[in-house]
Amino acid sequence: MPLASQTPRAAPLSDVELGRLQALLDALPQECAPPDLSALDGFLVGVLLQPQPVPASRWLPWVHDFDAGRAAPPALDLAPLHALVRRRHGELAAAIAARRWFDPWVFELESSRDNDPATVRQAVLPWVAGWAAALEHFPALLAQAGDDAREPLATLYAMFDAEDLEDLGDLADWIDQVEPPESMADAVEDLVRSALLLADAMRLPGPASVRAGAPRRRH
Repeated sequence: MPLASQTPRAAPLSDVELGRLQALLDALPQECAPPDLSALDGFLVGVLLQPQPVPASRWLPWVHDFDAGRAAPPALDLAPLHALVRRRHGELAAAIAARRWFDPWVFELESSRDNDPATVRQAVLPWVAGWAAALEHFPALLAQAGDDAREPLATLYAMFDAEDLEDLGDLADWIDQVEPPESMADAVEDLVRSALLLADAMRLPGPASVRAGAPRRRH
């Protein structure tokens, strides 16, 4: 089933709707552990890159409980939250299916400097953490990834500190060769390009993306 047909294509969320989504996440009861907007966005991309479509009934619980994916309290009305999340899911699904650019929800830190790799990585890490969480909860992508998935996987995992990475097998050698992004523009490009290359690697329906250059490697 083509990605674009999983969820109807929707208009991007406006700034007001993004604020509403954040407010709905913040208003969840204490026993819930929702992600922030950036982690949620990365999570949705990780879900959409799976080799087989993941039913909404399986990924939606993680939206309100990012720690364990538990069922929501019976009295909790999640319909407004789910409506906005499904909109973003549909937008990302259409972009990935068409292999076209999308704007990841990455937010610069107030203290970040555009030419400082450490603060750039800190700004994009929530998005990558959400993406990695999706791969942990839905491991088919990693289980079926071939050689053509190594570079984009390594580019994304390289955003983590080395001590936070475990059980990645031969990806560790690839990660060691990835040069960290030096600017927010480089980092965002790495996120989007890696996602589209993974869509190709997983043979997801859609046109082959243009390989605009391999991920940067250490000299």
